[in-house]
Amino acid sequence: MVSVVSAIQNTISISDFNRGLAGKIFADVKKAGAKVVMKNNVAECVLLSPEEYIRLMDEVNDARLLAIATERMAHYDPKTLVTQEEVDRELGITKEDLENCEEVEFE
Repeated sequence: MVSVVSAIQNTISISDFNRGLAGKIFADVKKAGAKVVMKNNVAECVLLSPEEYIRLMDEVNDARLLAIATERMAHYDPKTLVTQEEVDRELGITKEDLENCEEVEFE
């Protein structure tokens, strides 16, 4: 029964926008969370606060990165690793080259 009540409380009609209630609806979305906008008894869209949208997108991106990492780890073979020294030697990078480089900031 809780899910039915939740669905009713989180559903709004497109008619409410046409009645000039957009400001109230947006304030309620920020306060109480996402709302499903119904048009002709069919879900038309979902309203989210910008913060909630960003949080969800961050979760999606994290899940994608986790899937990539998991796939890579499934094929991980320690025998195929190369050392930094081997890479530097292959690319012709010397210790002096590295010391003369500007500091790089990673985020």
